[in-house]
Amino acid sequence: MPSQTARKKSVAGIRAPRLERGKVRVAALLAAGTAVFAEKGYDAATMTEVAAKAGASIGSLYQFFPTKELLATALHEEMLDRLLRHLDDISENAAGRTAAELADRLLTDLLEFLVRNPAFTALADRRDIDKKRKQATRARLRRQIADLLSQASPPLSPERAWIMAIIVLHLMRAAISLSESDDISTRDTVLSELRRMLRAHLDSDGAA
Repeated sequence: MPSQTARKKSVAGIRAPRLERGKVRVAALLAAGTAVFAEKGYDAATMTEVAAKAGASIGSLYQFFPTKELLATALHEEMLDRLLRHLDDISENAAGRTAAELADRLLTDLLEFLVRNPAFTALADRRDIDKKRKQATRARLRRQIADLLSQASPPLSPERAWIMAIIVLHLMRAAISLSESDDISTRDTVLSELRRMLRAHLDSDGAA
């Protein structure tokens, strides 16, 4: 394990690998971190478990990620960037779709994203993230979803789009809890009902 002095010098950032074997090692460490955080949660996970999962020494892990916080930050930001890029892709194909169709696509894709990235919620909700940073991230997601809904046909007003963006994210959080249920049939039925209610609500807006 590196000395405390060495760790303090590198704690301000993550060391980027220059050689191909270093890139392969970092990819393995990130994959291991994702698996351990998804299984144990952020607080219970340890760097020792991450290193063991990756088949690496603890010193190798600290060489690239001096703290658990930095490892979690790297993973969370990578997942968040992927999510935001996906929202951009939906936006590029929004022309001609109703708000109900776009909201349904959003909720479906967000749920699929969480299934593929089970560590995302644990990393997004960790207590060592600055409160302002959490708020900024949530506002960024809401703004991007609201901008997407504003492109609907007919478009939602900016105020209505913002409210619906908040509702979509709250439904996503409810779905996270449901996804942890052991009763798969009940879970899938409830998730389908949430999607149906959202579509019906926005369809009624359009009819009005």
